[in-house]
Amino acid sequence: MKTQITNSDINKLAVPALIAGIAEPLLSITDTAIVGNIDVNATEALSAVGIAGAFISMLVWVFGQTRSAISALISQYLGANKLDEIKTLPAQAIAIILAISFILILITYPFAEHILNFYNAKGIILEYSSSYYRIRIFGLPFTLLTFAIFGIFRGLQNTLIPMIIAITGALLNVVLDIAFVYGVKGYIPAMYVDGAAYASLLSQLIMAILAVIFLLKKTQIPLKIHLPLHKELPKMAIMILNLIIRTIALNVALYFGTSFAAAYGAKYSAAYTILLNIWFFGAFFIDGYSSAGNILSGKLYGEKNYEELVKLSTKLTKYAIIVGVGMLIIGGILYYPIGRLFTKEQAVLDEFYTIFGLILAMQPLCAIAFVFDGIFKGLGKMATLRNVLLVATFLVFIPTILILDYLNLKLYAVWIAFTLWIVARGFPLIFVFRKEFIPKIRK
Repeated sequence: MKTQITNSDINKLAVPALIAGIAEPLLSITDTAIVGNIDVNATEALSAVGIAGAFISMLVWVFGQTRSAISALISQYLGANKLDEIKTLPAQAIAIILAISFILILITYPFAEHILNFYNAKGIILEYSSSYYRIRIFGLPFTLLTFAIFGIFRGLQNTLIPMIIAITGALLNVVLDIAFVYGVKGYIPAMYVDGAAYASLLSQLIMAILAVIFLLKKTQIPLKIHLPLHKELPKMAIMILNLIIRTIALNVALYFGTSFAAAYGAKYSAAYTILLNIWFFGAFFIDGYSSAGNILSGKLYGEKNYEELVKLSTKLTKYAIIVGVGMLIIGGILYYPIGRLFTKEQAVLDEFYTIFGLILAMQPLCAIAFVFDGIFKGLGKMATLRNVLLVATFLVFIPTILILDYLNLKLYAVWIAFTLWIVARGFPLIFVFRKEFIPKIRK
């Protein structure tokens, strides 16, 4: 009997995944809000956290694609009732990605100043960002391990456990941020920017430990590596490689945005940091429904249940629009309090409020694009995702930002480019999906 997807099925997966999805941006948002309110060089510290955080996020996104590949394959095998045949694959994939993370630490740690200088970090901003990076980078293996285990749970149609882990990590990060950044009199000295980095590092460690414990206790998926190598490992490697190329293209856009903002000056860079973190929060918020698309589309594709797959895409698009419009409305109501939450520097706030409306207006478009990202990941069609993002970045985003920067639009140049980039990401995926699957249900 083929699976029938109801709204209840979607929400049972999406709501916990939504809550889990905001944990990663909450780590950065908490750092941003707390660092932006310190008493010493707040604007420079805020800019430093944004620049270093952009590079760390790039590494996480590029090499955290194991999660999507693992989730896609497990959900497809689950749909085909062949789960036992893929149980040894995740441990092999995790071992490879952890080895890569240690290599990345060895390569980037000694050259932190050179890397961050490439983002136009200079002077005290470069000093702060380098120090922040050299602490937080040690959390990379923990984050990639957690992401991979989240992919296993998603493939098994379980988003509740990742939610529990993510909430724990986010709450712990808030407490540690306050304690380490501002200090606790008589116990912990105020460490400012370094304190934010240590708070994130410890939170990532705890999340990784919890992820391992839950995996061993709640699933039959082993973390012990079994040989020979799984037959699906080459396929997974190709999927991951396509996602890595895609994510590099994504981060080219983020690099241009971050470096252009930094070049405009500290107040622009600080405002951009706040805007970017709010934008990330919105992206990860809708990731709940994107994850549901990933999980359910993989299962339906494994069943060859194309009619239900098309219905799922329609339902998820409606949810995406509702969530996107909801974020727009809430952001509009809290327009001024949101800015003051992150900083009291009036020059930074002036630049922030100039652009914030555009960030809010983007939310429905972002939501649709991210939902179809999730569907295509579940289908395992990583090459399509790669090609669409390459076009969006190199033929839409970069020409737009260069032209608008030439016209001296400053942060408008950055965020108009991001808006068109999102449009170029989302609508081609809708076209490709319907072109492939609508004819299959008419046969």
